[in-house]
Amino acid sequence: MRKTIASLMFAALLITATAAFAAPLDTFKGQKGTLDISGGTAHIPVMKEAAKRIMTTNPDIRITVAGGGSGVGVKQVGEGLVTIGNTGRPLKEDEIKKYGLVTYPFAIDGVAVVVNPKNKINSLTTQQVMDIYSGKIKDWKEVGGAKGAINIFGREDGSGTREVFTERAIKKGELVSSVNVVNSNGAMKTAVAQDKRAIGYVGIGHIDNSVKAPTFDGVVPSQENAANGTFKVTRNLFMNTKGKAEGITKLFIDYIFSPEGAEIIKDSGYIPLPAGN
Repeated sequence: MRKTIASLMFAALLITATAAFAAPLDTFKGQKGTLDISGGTAHIPVMKEAAKRIMTTNPDIRITVAGGGSGVGVKQVGEGLVTIGNTGRPLKEDEIKKYGLVTYPFAIDGVAVVVNPKNKINSLTTQQVMDIYSGKIKDWKEVGGAKGAINIFGREDGSGTREVFTERAIKKGELVSSVNVVNSNGAMKTAVAQDKRAIGYVGIGHIDNSVKAPTFDGVVPSQENAANGTFKVTRNLFMNTKGKAEGITKLFIDYIFSPEGAEIIKDSGYIPLPAGN
């Protein structure tokens, strides 16, 4: 009798656990349609993983995910070219008014300075980074590195990552005209990884063994430090829609804010925010 009761209890727990896991994706059953997403490149790992799970559950739904940067996300969603336009910065008032956009902040990300892994520099200060990006400091030996000209990399106009770096890391300081411009976090990593004398910046969620992130003002650039406030170069990540989200778009956004969506955000290296934040 005890064995039967134990078996029934285990079966009930298993069913409950399975239902809890499946519930967020169950909302897509019976749905059909296409959802196109573009914009901020920091968002791509989260969007792609969510899209993969949804399309695996329901092949009648097609979701495309592209980058382009925050400026592209705003423009394309505003013009109706995509359904969700992602940004790594808050929408500007003129963007909201021009396109009638609604914004959904869903994660916290930090932006870290990165160098080539072979660079012996392990720490940098705000002043040093400001002086490098303004052109005042031109050689790595001036900040304790090996002799050699510093090759500076930055992001394109309209990039949310660039905006946060400019405002919070270099305090809106001047940018030298010789900055090498790349158009995504991935392109930035590739550029820095291939150049022993490079310096650049990426979202913390994109840091891997291909680049090295020195401490910044003595603080390790990690999501934990971004969450507790000790690392100051942080920003929210946003999904944006033209008007209030409806249909599959709303279901997708709701999924991002679900417990399963929060796990995807964490696994992608970011800190999830609750809905309505």
